[in-house]
Amino acid sequence: MLTASITRIARAFYGIYAWTVFVLLVSPTLVGVILVPGLRARRRLARAGARGVFWALGTPIVCRGATRLESLSCVVVANHASYLDGIVLTAALPPNFTFVIKSEMSRVPLANLLLRRLGSQFVTRHDARQRARAARRLVKAARGGDALVFFPEGTFRRQPGLLRFRRGAFSAARTSARPVVPVVIHGTRRMLPSEDWLPRPARIHVEVTEPLHSHHFPNAHALADAARARILKVLGEPDRGG
Repeated sequence: MLTASITRIARAFYGIYAWTVFVLLVSPTLVGVILVPGLRARRRLARAGARGVFWALGTPIVCRGATRLESLSCVVVANHASYLDGIVLTAALPPNFTFVIKSEMSRVPLANLLLRRLGSQFVTRHDARQRARAARRLVKAARGGDALVFFPEGTFRRQPGLLRFRRGAFSAARTSARPVVPVVIHGTRRMLPSEDWLPRPARIHVEVTEPLHSHHFPNAHALADAARARILKVLGEPDRGG
């Protein structure tokens, strides 16, 4: 009982410390992203701020295979386990990536402002016309040389496991003739699981796997299955694709 109480108190202190660090470091980063001209400069600033947060929390981001993304116009697809995932990839990936995010985030005022200043693309999932319009916009961006980041599960849950993939990322990759790079995020579910608001200590690392060349697959479905199988193998969590 005493040990459990001490553990709970220590976690509470760490969680409060983590939120304090987040506010102190993200606030000036947000101001900088709003004021600094130039998209690439803003993305570099966001990357530095995200790295600073995890460094201050004693969890510097380790990214294996990042050199595979240098000077590569591609579509990154990653597993989704926590609200921290976007910040982790901001810290881990080069500053030339455009995040593709569900439109619900555009209704969060500060998040909407920050994400738009970083060039993020919002996608509506429940309106066919809006989805088609977003798909054309993403294909145009990819053909123009943008590198895109998707979380193809679209959401996350508290229990470990990889959910079913939506096909939008893979259709965009095939239509724009860009490779798909599966990326695996470890540790964020432990640090901030769904329905929890106090972070806990955890080791976070990112693994960038070999690209999958979209023209090697007959359709978006086959490409999605290959990317999902790659992530499942490296992630080591159950298959909850149902």
